[in-house]
Amino acid sequence: MTQPVPDQEIWATIRAEAARDAAAEPCLGGYLHEAILRHNSLMEALGSMLSHKLANPVMSPLTLLDLVEEAFAHDPWIEESVLADLQAVVTRDPATRGYSQPLLYFKGFHAVQSFRIAHHFWVSERHALALWLQSRISEVFAVDIHPGARIGRGVMFDHATSVVIGETAVIEDDFSMLHEVTLGGTGKVGGDRHPKIGRGVMIGAGAKVLGNIRVGEGAKIGAGSVVLEDVPPHTTVAGVPAKQMSRSKEPFPALSMDQNFSCEDEA
Repeated sequence: MTQPVPDQEIWATIRAEAARDAAAEPCLGGYLHEAILRHNSLMEALGSMLSHKLANPVMSPLTLLDLVEEAFAHDPWIEESVLADLQAVVTRDPATRGYSQPLLYFKGFHAVQSFRIAHHFWVSERHALALWLQSRISEVFAVDIHPGARIGRGVMFDHATSVVIGETAVIEDDFSMLHEVTLGGTGKVGGDRHPKIGRGVMIGAGAKVLGNIRVGEGAKIGAGSVVLEDVPPHTTVAGVPAKQMSRSKEPFPALSMDQNFSCEDEA
């Protein structure tokens, strides 16, 4: 696992990693120069990368870059969230070898940052643009997040394929989940209809959390579970439908990513 560095050192660390990898693999030199080394800041590099990934015949990379830079300029909270999300990946995913890896290659990270841009336009009442971005994010990254959802900082979507998050879902800070998770509704009910996820929650692969329910702070949801009722704070649930298995000894399971839910966790 990568040794974390302070936020103010992340960009210098990314550049050093890119220069090292370009020297070790000359065939990647052009790509690493274009993606990282030619840029002056993390947000400049991220904006360029996402603009090229999301571009299509409807909207060019340059048009998208203007929109991305507009979002970054008007919402400094996005940059704070990017830094927190990078720290989350580096400190929680043992497969991560450096800060440049999620920036360059992790589509879960890309999808979350693209969502943050779409959310900016949603709350700015530019709904048509936000929904277009949602569609492109889903097509490119296989992650479908409604731009009206609210997602905090320090989140990690590990692998992320087939993640679905509904319009009125809320995710608080320091959250982790794996692929094929749904935070959805239960049918045709309108209004506030999606889950509210507390701080430090971890959700295992394939879990479905459905309806306007509350998953309390520090809870853990086992892989493949279907959660239809509120989950108390610091509780582990699993099964179909999910039932309480234990009380977690950890205040925030999202940080440790320990997916065990045996009786050893019981208070």
